[in-house]
Amino acid sequence: MLNRRSSILLIDDEEDYCRLIKMHLEGVSDYEFYFATTGDEGIKLSRELRPDVILLDIMMPGMNGFEVLEKLKKDAETIKIPVIMLSARDDEKAKLKAAQLYDESYITKPIDVHILKEKIDEVLTRRKSPAN
Repeated sequence: MLNRRSSILLIDDEEDYCRLIKMHLEGVSDYEFYFATTGDEGIKLSRELRPDVILLDIMMPGMNGFEVLEKLKKDAETIKIPVIMLSARDDEKAKLKAAQLYDESYITKPIDVHILKEKIDEVLTRRKSPAN
């Protein structure tokens, strides 16, 4: 079986931030990296690409990250895709709400790209373990 590169989808309304994270992650990993700048676009890409991990911002106009996460976890096509929340919100209420919606992890901004890569690698390792 050929090993394929892991795919990562970032859903964040700040396009420059998406490009920056993409550039940094590609510099320290072998991920295929995609991004969407709206919740609707992110859900659509999640269904099309079936990425290995989704990185999801909370504070976005229109559909916020909690609403996106809820839709992803109610959709049979995307329910099993692990989601790591990325947010400037560092309060327990936001972390608890994300956990209740079955996020995989929660990282507060500003993000250290090496810590982010470690979290992604942890999620990928858990996902590929025989127990899952």
